[in-house]
Amino acid sequence: MMVKKEIQKRAKIELARREFFFYCNLKAPNFYKENRQFLVDLCNDLQGFYEQDEYDVLIINEPPRHGKSRTAGCFVEWILGEHPEEKIMTGSYNETLSTVFSKNVRNTIQEEKADESRVVYTDIFPDRKIKKGDGSMNLWSLEGGYNNYLATSPTGTATGFGASLLIIDDLIKNAEEAYNENVKEKHWDWFSNTMLSRLEEGGKIIIIMTRWASDDLAGRALEEFKELGYKIKHINMKAMQDDGTMLCEEILSKKSFLLKTKAMGEDIASANYQQEPIDIKGKLYELKTYSELPELKYIYNYTDTADTGDDYLCSIDYGVSLDNEVYIIDVLYTKEPMEITEKKQAKMMHKNGVNKSTIESNNGGRTYARNVERIMKDELKTNKTVIRWFHQSKNKQARILSNSSWVNQHIYVPETWRNKFPEFAKDVIKYQKEGKNKHDDCADVLTGIAETALKSSGVKVLKSKRY
Repeated sequence: MMVKKEIQKRAKIELARREFFFYCNLKAPNFYKENRQFLVDLCNDLQGFYEQDEYDVLIINEPPRHGKSRTAGCFVEWILGEHPEEKIMTGSYNETLSTVFSKNVRNTIQEEKADESRVVYTDIFPDRKIKKGDGSMNLWSLEGGYNNYLATSPTGTATGFGASLLIIDDLIKNAEEAYNENVKEKHWDWFSNTMLSRLEEGGKIIIIMTRWASDDLAGRALEEFKELGYKIKHINMKAMQDDGTMLCEEILSKKSFLLKTKAMGEDIASANYQQEPIDIKGKLYELKTYSELPELKYIYNYTDTADTGDDYLCSIDYGVSLDNEVYIIDVLYTKEPMEITEKKQAKMMHKNGVNKSTIESNNGGRTYARNVERIMKDELKTNKTVIRWFHQSKNKQARILSNSSWVNQHIYVPETWRNKFPEFAKDVIKYQKEGKNKHDDCADVLTGIAETALKSSGVKVLKSKRY
């Protein structure tokens, strides 16, 4: 009987060396159960990504308490067991978490056998030991290796460390950070300017996180890395599946899921558990796209000058088709001073053959309009564009909300609009129904275009209430 148990143990150890899931299963059998298919798949995907050359970047979005960070830590242990030459860098949202991550991995490797029946790391990988005198909390090496592991964060350091594998683990900690543009921008700057510069030739990247916002680290990586030529694999796990079943009833039952999501609010629950970014869940706009312009009756322009130094001037050239649909042709969306934007708008309208331009005259708009008109006449030698200005006195937010359905149904943007007009596209896509918006300049102009189109078609435009 003892011989049989020893044979079974040795077989499990050998399997753990070869297969990452069975390493996790041997280490924590009560969590990494063979009937938890999502964990089997997650482990197999991680191993396949690491061992094959098909992808450069692996992005995993997974709900809380389903083993994201735990599996990432186990993966570092397993890789170093088989490949002590690897140099792995992990990043978490603060120094405390990155230290905990590093400490757990290091302690697993250092664990000494106290119970003969219990399998420890050195049973699986007997030659792996932490190098003496090199076992600090966040930076350490294996015997025979050099700088094998560094744990850091956006407030930490990565100076002097090269990595063959980057693992980013849950950078955003809550909804407040997900709504904070500055925090997300700092995350991206840290990742793209610091972490990526540490990645060695042929190195790989793993990003594991809850999908909080469309422009969180995972979202920006999905969008921008593809343009840079990276091969990306994206794994998206929802707590509740489309058919109403749970990803794992044992970890999160449907009853608990419904209670938790009811308590925390729809937007936060959707991000936390369903991987639906909070800004996408409540977004106002879903514009249609076009690949080729149809025949146009007119080409118009609508412009809203910047209200404050932090606002954008938004100027849009658009065509009106024979069936009165609106097609955006060109966009000027900038914080540059008026003496620069006046010339840029004039040149844009001249290039696109604009018939009529409407400019809101609030906050210096009348002077701006007159200067654009002068530039077109005196410098560009054209009087094709009729420029008119008016004072906008209606409630902005009420106008935006009441016209949003028409905008979504009848305004088209180029298929490549995210590349052609990146700042404009970003602010339109992220614009929220509930007013959590840093900039409303894009929405104001889309609304103005809608109101202009409705008046031109003879539809009565309801006056917005003032609040």
